[in-house]
Amino acid sequence: MLTSLLLSGFLTLNPFQPAPAVPFTAATVATSVEPCRIYGSIFLEKDPRRRGQSFATVYVEPEEAFADVLVYEESNKLFADKTGFWYFTGARDFADYVLFVTDNRALADFSIQYTKIRSYAGCRNGK
Repeated sequence: MLTSLLLSGFLTLNPFQPAPAVPFTAATVATSVEPCRIYGSIFLEKDPRRRGQSFATVYVEPEEAFADVLVYEESNKLFADKTGFWYFTGARDFADYVLFVTDNRALADFSIQYTKIRSYAGCRNGK
């Protein structure tokens, strides 16, 4: 009886078990979105069912003073190479970033405001 108990205990704590097929990785910590690094081709998603497939959530500010990023709409994708210079694409598959547009400021990761002056485009927080 004692030998079967010791044998079952040894088999439970078997040091000769093979390594698991998938190595253990710790859960990654969710980081905030840096709006100052977003440029290039952008697709603005408005369907709330696809919010989970978007890179970030954005709110379009009515006032320029409160926006995090001033966006200038480029007509050519090649010129959208700096912060705030966005080329809007019609297909989400061809976009560098897919951003969900929300009407609620509290749910947004950052806010934008469109500008018609190219030199005003960029990040507003000084980065």
